[in-house]
Amino acid sequence: MQETALVIDTLKAELRRRGLTYKELAEVLQLSHASVKRLFAEGNFTLERLESICRFLSLDMAELFHLANKRQQRLRQLTVEQEKLLVSDIRLLAVAHSLLNRLSFDELLALYELTEHELIRLLVKLDKLKVIELLPNNHYKLLVSRKFQWLPGGPIQQFFEQQLQSEFFTASFNKPGELRLYTSTLLSNGSIEKLNTLLQKTAEEVNELHLNDETLPLSQRHPFSIVLAARPWEAKAIMALRRQKQRR
Repeated sequence: MQETALVIDTLKAELRRRGLTYKELAEVLQLSHASVKRLFAEGNFTLERLESICRFLSLDMAELFHLANKRQQRLRQLTVEQEKLLVSDIRLLAVAHSLLNRLSFDELLALYELTEHELIRLLVKLDKLKVIELLPNNHYKLLVSRKFQWLPGGPIQQFFEQQLQSEFFTASFNKPGELRLYTSTLLSNGSIEKLNTLLQKTAEEVNELHLNDETLPLSQRHPFSIVLAARPWEAKAIMALRRQKQRR
């Protein structure tokens, strides 16, 4: 199943790289746009259909699997030591975050109070950390997966919890583009598992939106943060009202 997901991700990436859309692919496959979206969501490809998509992308099957293998080799997480180095220097962390969002060298210079020399030094550090491969003329190649995630409970998450979490939630969440939902209910273990799966899929959809927008000019993209969280929990003030034998 992991291999299937990897091949599908590779096909999506190749469509984006060539500037092709599901709508154009639908015409070639003689399917509706909705059917193509469902095809990629469910991963239910026949060999014949996979060959048709490869022809549309001017790839043969061997090239597709080679590209998929290269994507698999990319880092999906850093080590604790690598994350510690990032949080030890806020400028390095800011540049790393921006590179994950595909900002160019010139865009970074325009965005941050950094000289060319300072920015190059930071890029060299990220090259040594194997986050990027630094190329001639200050170009770079990301060495991390497009589904890269920070370590659960690692230095980056601790940095968020200690320094950014309270800042993030200090808002009314009633401005355009803002949303805060709070739902507390009683669920079975099975329903909790289904809910967590839905939240994971939502995170994957957010990543797809990010990938679709990364070719747009920086002026058309805006900093946006999302926190998805769920856990068995009840407020202490409410729990204190329970009868002793009902407290968890």
